Amino acid sequence: MARPRLNSGDTHSEDLPKPKLNKDNLKKALKIFSYIKPFKWKFVVGMIFLALSSLTILTLPALLGAMIDAAQGRQTHPWLPADVVFIGSSTLIVLAFQSIISFFRIRLFVEIAERALANLRKDSYHKLITLPIDFFANRRVGELNSRLSSDLSQIQDTMTTTLAEMLRQTIILLFGAGLLIWVSPKLALMNLCILPIIIIVALIFGKFIRNLSRQAQDKLADSNSIVQETLLGISNVKSFVNEFYESKRYGMKLNQAVDLAVRGATYRGIFASFIIFAIFGAVVIVIWYGASLVSRGEISVGDLTTYLLYSIFVAGSMGSFPELYASVQRSLGASERVLEILGEQQEDIRVDETDKEITQALKGSIQFKTVHFSYPTRPDLEILKDVSFEVQAGKKLAIVGPSGTGKSTIASLILRFYDPSSGQILYDGIPSSALPLTDIRNQVAIVPQDVLLFGGTIRENISYGNLNADADSIIEAARRANAHQFIMNFPEGYETVVGERGVKLSGGQRQRIAIARALLNDPAILILDEATSSLDSESERMVQAALEELMRNRTSIIIAHRLSTIRDADMIIVVENGTISDQGTHEELMAQKSGLYHHLYTLQSLQNTES
Repeated sequence: MARPRLNSGDTHSEDLPKPKLNKDNLKKALKIFSYIKPFKWKFVVGMIFLALSSLTILTLPALLGAMIDAAQGRQTHPWLPADVVFIGSSTLIVLAFQSIISFFRIRLFVEIAERALANLRKDSYHKLITLPIDFFANRRVGELNSRLSSDLSQIQDTMTTTLAEMLRQTIILLFGAGLLIWVSPKLALMNLCILPIIIIVALIFGKFIRNLSRQAQDKLADSNSIVQETLLGISNVKSFVNEFYESKRYGMKLNQAVDLAVRGATYRGIFASFIIFAIFGAVVIVIWYGASLVSRGEISVGDLTTYLLYSIFVAGSMGSFPELYASVQRSLGASERVLEILGEQQEDIRVDETDKEITQALKGSIQFKTVHFSYPTRPDLEILKDVSFEVQAGKKLAIVGPSGTGKSTIASLILRFYDPSSGQILYDGIPSSALPLTDIRNQVAIVPQDVLLFGGTIRENISYGNLNADADSIIEAARRANAHQFIMNFPEGYETVVGERGVKLSGGQRQRIAIARALLNDPAILILDEATSSLDSESERMVQAALEELMRNRTSIIIAHRLSTIRDADMIIVVENGTISDQGTHEELMAQKSGLYHHLYTLQSLQNTES
């Protein structure tokens, strides 16, 4: 039986349907290209250089044809002397001019695109980090990362090369086709008879080959997902001795991708063979028919050469359009996905140099008044039902109860990651909606059960609580968190790199780093979300001592799994099925022999005695 797939967190633009070019999609895309507006004059100059570059290149076939005729003593154009040296030097001047303006064209378009995309990346990232928690609950990290990397890179490619190349090839195609008719209407008419056949076959084969290529990409993406999920869960793979199973699973997906790729290569080979035959066959026919026209004196050898060169230009332009069109389609899809992020409703939070400035200082009292709450993704499932309690500033409130009853949800509401469905949360008697969100979060700190450290140094992780803290303040916070000693045992001390998510540190060490970070923040309200539940006895003792220092003289909300750690709490509330079934001090709750708290405490005491 196939195993359930883990979320790989990766998305592939090839897997997504490409939008068609229509008015609505182009209108959406224009919002992305509004980022070019600050550079509009450079863009105008770049377009002028683009037009000049495209038109200049079209003079070369005429000059080369005139040079051949001049060598035979014929004058192709009345305005051009029949002098090989003059025409040759003129051609070199045109090439030099073409090279110079091509340099400025490329330089300007790349600069405009890079600067515009940098602004777009900044806005997209700024938007992402200011979106509410609920947004991230519905998205995979890999998907969001893909939007900031692959989607924006696709837009970047379109801005830097695709659009300019489309305009350039369009100019060459239109003017080149006109020049073909001007040089020889008879040869142009013959080419136009062959052209529809090539276009029709190219469209049919192109669509078929793209479908096979997309299927192969899908299979390759599946195989990459297997690699990612296997490496993420490598301990499970090894503990169940399933290396052979995973290798076989990966091999099957790879083989499927290879089979599709080979099948696609077969059709690409057939298509390439047809195109080679058709194009070179057309060249042979044109030369054969052109030679007959030369022999009859209807055109010169120079005109035939000019015609052939223009034919190559026009054919090259036509051949580039399918890929350019596909690139624009991919860019439109990427634009839609980026615009989805830019259109999301962000939190009402201050994100600038003043985001750490507190305008409304809190003493720390918290009150829940008949709070009801359902997560936005599950509005039919009420997590909290008529929850009311109050904790005074500087006091300790412990929240206990079975898993999944809403304890961590209360912590999320205090941090205003979410707002209540109904009811009120008050800080110092002020409704949460009347306080700036930045002020609340600046004065509430949380030490979770699963501490996430950034991949930098210990110093950087501690200073995250206060980015303006000096070295002495960081060391003092570490001392108070019982972390200074183990930090100094590392050869690099505070410059020790903790690794991704802090993997180089033990659980107890990560917890103490998180406590030092919270101490440096000096919050009015502290939330401890089962901060010691996953630690061994020695680590728990060290962390608990650090927590006592952290909780001193500040409001503390303790979500507890081990009830022995909350005996001295000023008040304990028991959460059961989303409601507060009981509240009081440890002694008061233990006096209620039939209460849930008494049952849980007695059960844990028996387990500790047996162990």
